[in-house]
Amino acid sequence: MSTAKGKADSKAAHRALRQQKQRRRQWITTVRMVRYGINNFSRNAWLTIAATAVMTITLLIIFITMAARNILNDSLTTINDQVDISIYLNQTTPDEKVTEIKREIEALSTVKSVRYISPDEARQEAAAEQKDDPTALEALNTGTNVFPKTFRVVLHDIENVSEIQNYVQNDETIVAHLQKRTGSIEEGKSSEIVRTIGRWMGFAANSGITVATVFVVLSMLIVFNTIRMAIFSRKEEIQMMKLIGADRKFIRGPFVVEAVVYGFIAAILATGLGTLLLMTGGPGLESFGIAVQPTLNVMYTYGVFVLLAMIACGAVIGVLSSLLAVRKYLKV
Repeated sequence: MSTAKGKADSKAAHRALRQQKQRRRQWITTVRMVRYGINNFSRNAWLTIAATAVMTITLLIIFITMAARNILNDSLTTINDQVDISIYLNQTTPDEKVTEIKREIEALSTVKSVRYISPDEARQEAAAEQKDDPTALEALNTGTNVFPKTFRVVLHDIENVSEIQNYVQNDETIVAHLQKRTGSIEEGKSSEIVRTIGRWMGFAANSGITVATVFVVLSMLIVFNTIRMAIFSRKEEIQMMKLIGADRKFIRGPFVVEAVVYGFIAAILATGLGTLLLMTGGPGLESFGIAVQPTLNVMYTYGVFVLLAMIACGAVIGVLSSLLAVRKYLKV
């Protein structure tokens, strides 16, 4: 009984020792592949610079595309909150009906907020706007109050006005009290600006994706050719490694590591350049009403995660192009 237990313990010990040796060999192999890959990176300076530069431009375009999309979206949200739709009711509309209509408008899914302006408040606002025109101001102060009861409606999306228009045109309660002389509903002057920004945001996003895709392909081709030339220059060395029984992963690994190094350095450069562009160009863009600061705040708060995402993107581009080159020209 004790003999059988001793043999089992001995086998378990040998198995644990083999596993330990295997893990150690794998670790040594990995370290060597990384070292050889870094050495390959520095072998041909001009090819390395070219591959890194193009990948840097690629990642910078991706960074700028994402930042521009975020900036335009923030700008659109800011301006959208400043744009409203005015709905005019007769002065004779009872207060209880005003309250009822306001509650119904607030219940619409596309409505963000509703502000009611009484005729007296409308007159005061008009007087404040005409304070530099004595004639108009005198007419307002001496004339009768002709201003309607008004709702100022802010939508979640100023381009989606169909729901509020359908309500104004078809709801019996509000139709009975609309002021016909001034028109029932009026969009603010900035509505077209918001729609224009929305169109530009879509155009910028599509253009950025197209340009980024082109440069991703170009960077993959350059890294592909760089790895291919490295394989050709080390053809005899690779053949010798095959003859002495080197593992396929060991032969392939340094080239993959070399491509990852391209992506790593390019990601750091692209993220640094992109952040610098935002910081230097931000104040000028802010003066035109473009909301750059929220994007900068994201960079300040989550800059490490942005950098890691860029490194991952660069690594993926490098690994894919490297594996394609290795598969086509190394034949292992």
